[in-house]
Amino acid sequence: MIKRSEVQKMAAGYSDISIAALGSHSALEIMDGAKDENFRTLVLCQRGRDAPYRRFSRIADDIIMLNKFSDMLLPKVQSRLREESAIIVPHRALTAYLGYEAVENRLRLPLFGNRALFQAEERSHRKNQYYLLQKARIRMPRIFSDPRDIDRPVIVKVQEKSRRLERAFFIATSYADYKDKTERKIRQGLISREALKIASIEEFVVGTYFNFNYFYTPISEEVDFLGIERRLQTNVHDFVSLPAKQQLETNIELQNIEVGHTPASIRESLLEKVIEAGDRFVAAVKKEYAPGIIGPFSLQSVITRDLEIVVYDVSLRVPGNPILATTSPYTKYKYGTTFGVGRRIAMEIRRAQQEGKLAQIVS
Repeated sequence: MIKRSEVQKMAAGYSDISIAALGSHSALEIMDGAKDENFRTLVLCQRGRDAPYRRFSRIADDIIMLNKFSDMLLPKVQSRLREESAIIVPHRALTAYLGYEAVENRLRLPLFGNRALFQAEERSHRKNQYYLLQKARIRMPRIFSDPRDIDRPVIVKVQEKSRRLERAFFIATSYADYKDKTERKIRQGLISREALKIASIEEFVVGTYFNFNYFYTPISEEVDFLGIERRLQTNVHDFVSLPAKQQLETNIELQNIEVGHTPASIRESLLEKVIEAGDRFVAAVKKEYAPGIIGPFSLQSVITRDLEIVVYDVSLRVPGNPILATTSPYTKYKYGTTFGVGRRIAMEIRRAQQEGKLAQIVS
């Protein structure tokens, strides 16, 4: 792991900070917030994938073209980013395309976030998100370590074979159903037997789905609750709007690939539970992964009919939810204006710069 003191020293030598992101996932969201706070922005694009950043021309002050995303690790690219006084804001694509090992050991740039924490998202990691939820005393679905024990509807979360950013989720109701579906998906080339060995099998909790988005750093006074969104997924949406008879007749293999977002709010009487969950999670992570959470995180949750919050997934970096920037009433309640994750990050970097605390929010 790159020594934190090394990147802290780099950040201390920065004068005119730039905010940089890999050109995928939530780069537009990150840079939009940075521009709102008058930061210079940089985006690193893989050739052939730069159109959005050129079309939305306000967003990026400079576009750095790469033959492939992993070229971000090249010494000449990292040197240029240091010359630009760049702070890297991580998102899912950063760890997917560069890999955890590279982010932890070879990305010698100040990174807004706790780079030791990102692997906790992976269910195969020792101190993973399940571990952290248990430490935080937050309810989560029952986990089945052996598919033979399946006695209720479960969701199987397994990595897709060809697309590293996607997980081939599917529902099973018994061991026989699990075997039938996994064998069919293996034959179709959607998943591999190797990936299935480390897949997670979770109880399928029935309820209403909400993604609760928070923000915290070591210089924050408290955990910010930024807002709620829900994910649009293909080909579940809007297949489920068809009458049941037509759904059965079509016999389509369903997938859960996220393609968009819709805004949501929650009844006011449940906000105390939402806020408490965020506070507990931050406290637990601080004990297990010092210095704890740096930046945004999301608790992807289900509200049951008993009005309990069950967290089924955790994002430990920018979750990718641009809809919050224009729809969340919760930032307005606290700050008097509506904004999203990108701007909240930029606000914290600006504050840290002004107060001489940059070292506390980079790793």
